[in-house]
Amino acid sequence: MLDAKGSSGFEIVTREDFSDVTYLLEVRHPLMAKAAHAGQFVIVMSHAHGERIPLTIADFDREKGTITLVVQAVGKTTREMQQTCRVGTSLYGLAGPMGVPSHADGAKKVMCVGGGLGVAPIFPQARAYKESGAYVIGVVGFRTKDLVFWEDKFRSCCDEFIVCTDDGSMGIKGLITDGVKLAIAKHPDIDEVIAIGPPIMMKACAETTRPHNIKTVVSLNPIMIDGTGMCGGCRVKVGGRVKFACVDGPDFDAHQVDFDDLMYRLRRFTAQEKVALERWVESCRLRSQPDQASQAPAVARPAPQR
Repeated sequence: MLDAKGSSGFEIVTREDFSDVTYLLEVRHPLMAKAAHAGQFVIVMSHAHGERIPLTIADFDREKGTITLVVQAVGKTTREMQQTCRVGTSLYGLAGPMGVPSHADGAKKVMCVGGGLGVAPIFPQARAYKESGAYVIGVVGFRTKDLVFWEDKFRSCCDEFIVCTDDGSMGIKGLITDGVKLAIAKHPDIDEVIAIGPPIMMKACAETTRPHNIKTVVSLNPIMIDGTGMCGGCRVKVGGRVKFACVDGPDFDAHQVDFDDLMYRLRRFTAQEKVALERWVESCRLRSQPDQASQAPAVARPAPQR
């Protein structure tokens, strides 16, 4: 595992905004780019006093010496990063690659399913399977055509590519499970499915493949703090046993995962996260009004929030 931090940090060489809340950061880190594999993640600190947050590696380029992260601005830290992380700036801390790499060999025909923000991390999975010689079917889902990204990247490594949109503005209209069902109907010989996205989506994919007895793997995203198995925050129930996503995963047998428990644990700090975000938004407002800010009471440091 690689880590370093200092005044120079890790330079952001590319920034791309896919929507009002989703953005891409390409970060220079030659050693990590060399060590990274599909399915792994990193722990990021945007500044010296920032929160440590886990982000899945969405891409890596060994020749350029960069890794790519795709972030959704949903909480205090990710919204702060959306404001401050620009080309030429640096991340203060970047630790990884963490987690067990995905196993992308042995399967002849694979379906890679990504929904929402899960579309980004499913790309290195699809590429890895293709490089191992598998026939790859990509299925991705978005709310609308305007949110679609990386279509060309997926088509470069997928033998078939299905786009699902809620409003039917691109591809087929419907949920991502509609695309999964379509692929299974056409390819009853699929060896394996890997799905990444919101827990409710991964659960739906698992229930869609279960009757067909297709091996299905999901990449879980529980609350995580240290990323080394010490804090126990990322524990999940798999097959009735407790596992730690940071060191045992993040990939697990979808048909064994207790998704209801996972979703319950993800909601544990909802109230604290809301307070942290509100305080940060208020502090931003005060900083933008110097005269008022000088008379305002100090704003407490927000609680950690993913």
